[in-house]
Amino acid sequence: MGDTLAELRALMASHSPPLDALVVPSEDYHQSEYVSARDKRRQFVSGFTGSAGLALITTNEARLWTDGRYFLQATQELSDQWILMRMGEDPAVDIWIADNLSEDAAVGIDPWCISIDTAQKWENAFVRKGQKLVQTSTNLVDEVWKNRAPVETNPVIVHPMEFSGRSVADKLKDLREKLIQEKARGIIITALDEVAWLYNIRGSDVSYCPVVHAYAIVTSSSAFFYVDKRKVSSEVNLYFEENGIEVREYSAVSSDVTLLASNKLNSKKAETTGNGTTEAEENNYDLIWADPGSCCYALYIKLNSDKVLLQQSPLALAKALKNPVELEGLKKAHIRDGAAVVQYLVWLDKQMQEIYGASGYFLEGEEVTKKKQLQTLKLTEVTASDKLESFRAAKEHFRGLSFPTISSVGPNAAIIHYAPQAEACAELNPDSIYLFDSGAQYLDGTTDITRTVHFGKPSEHEKACYTAVLKGHIALGNARFPNGTNGNALDILARVPLWKNGLDYRHGTGHGIGSYLNVHEGPHLISFRPHARNVPLQSSMTVTDEPGYYEDGSFGIRLENVLIIKEADTKFNFGDKGYLSFEHITWAPYQTKLIDLSLLTPEELGWLNAYHTKCRDICFNILNAWLHIRQS
Repeated sequence: MGDTLAELRALMASHSPPLDALVVPSEDYHQSEYVSARDKRRQFVSGFTGSAGLALITTNEARLWTDGRYFLQATQELSDQWILMRMGEDPAVDIWIADNLSEDAAVGIDPWCISIDTAQKWENAFVRKGQKLVQTSTNLVDEVWKNRAPVETNPVIVHPMEFSGRSVADKLKDLREKLIQEKARGIIITALDEVAWLYNIRGSDVSYCPVVHAYAIVTSSSAFFYVDKRKVSSEVNLYFEENGIEVREYSAVSSDVTLLASNKLNSKKAETTGNGTTEAEENNYDLIWADPGSCCYALYIKLNSDKVLLQQSPLALAKALKNPVELEGLKKAHIRDGAAVVQYLVWLDKQMQEIYGASGYFLEGEEVTKKKQLQTLKLTEVTASDKLESFRAAKEHFRGLSFPTISSVGPNAAIIHYAPQAEACAELNPDSIYLFDSGAQYLDGTTDITRTVHFGKPSEHEKACYTAVLKGHIALGNARFPNGTNGNALDILARVPLWKNGLDYRHGTGHGIGSYLNVHEGPHLISFRPHARNVPLQSSMTVTDEPGYYEDGSFGIRLENVLIIKEADTKFNFGDKGYLSFEHITWAPYQTKLIDLSLLTPEELGWLNAYHTKCRDICFNILNAWLHIRQS
């Protein structure tokens, strides 16, 4: 790591102009949350493996900014060459630079890895001291990264209508109507899940996310797909042709955005589109639409800044509002997934009793009285999570996990986004809480579930904390609220039971989830962060309900279900707004042994019993078939 920093500082010094600082963000050219192995530049330079963060390297310091999910993990992973900066507690990176670097300091960025929003925010912060952003012509990290992963050529796969529920023609028609509404003649689409959703394609360019490294440009009469053409088979190429989409090389997006800016971007065939628009009409409007949060600065600077519509992509909301086919698919995927989780709990309970002499999932033993003489057998966080994956892999339409499984025991469970490694993970312990946060990608839906269990005798404190988390989880899941309510307004519901005891958690409470797409999906979320005020929650969105509590060095608790937002049947309708509620689609039990029943209200207890009855009824056929196979 020391050599890497020294090499980077040498490049910074020899750069023209010399750089006083270099920013290394987590994001790739598409501002993705999860990136491919060859795009993990911030992880390479810092050693910090979390998904969110930003590294700043100056001539004599190295600092790493990350959010509350990763404070503990970053403390453990960063070497003493790095200083941890806690987002929300320490000054933001642009403020820190403005306050601590010299006047006229040059701050290097790769403009492909920085969003328009971020670049403009930083430029504004630097103005008062004459500091400036300097765009490097190459990524300096790539120049010192000797064993960087090679480019992969994974195939582009068509996602059929039986799972997508809407045709490409239909989606393009809606998008072009949005362009007309906003007086724009074209849009640059850079978010990988938006490109995949719009063109009904999937891929495997990023682990756990079924997306393709690609861009799209859509105008009133043309549609372009920018991708490494080696990934496109003749059959898929024909699919694009049939949908009026022209396939171009990935790198051509740069020159094509320049052509788009001057109204000279033409497809090979000037064809009339599905909504009757012709190429001649493209001259009517000047604006080019670019999402300031997901479009990189490198493409933005090729446009005329006074002719750019900087506004969230219309595809973000369109993708979040699931159609009936997607909703049905998600429900079916979660039934299979819930059955896999129950199978896992049954298996885990048996292993903990047989190997460790634990009292088990249902019973409370005073302590582990004996460990069976099976010295060669042991369960680790990784071997346990591998077994969970095997139960999922046996289910119909399984295509992989939706994120790395958080399989964590005792103190490790207090690390919010803990990622166990086979060579250094902990052995399961019947005297400690075990938390697993996991999910899968199925062709008909993406899943995300967290359960927390104890196979010995939980302490009264652990029970009280678990019950407070459960009460918040139930309160949010049972909420009814008027149309127009955003996720920021609802976040408090999940925290109040914890706040009563002076407890809290540092992460958001809910995120959208994709339809065989990214496990984290916007634009909406349920969170204390101001960003959660941007988009109201709407019927047919998905969202998670996942409060938690983490006690550093001791244990962690989280409970998570996926919910669908639906119209609520209320007695009154104040203001004629219409009201909304949630429908749980995750089916796996909560461990009653960890619940202090005296802390539950009759309503909460009634909901819990009804939910467990539904779990049994909904998963019955799958589990029954599994038990039959095991016994035969």
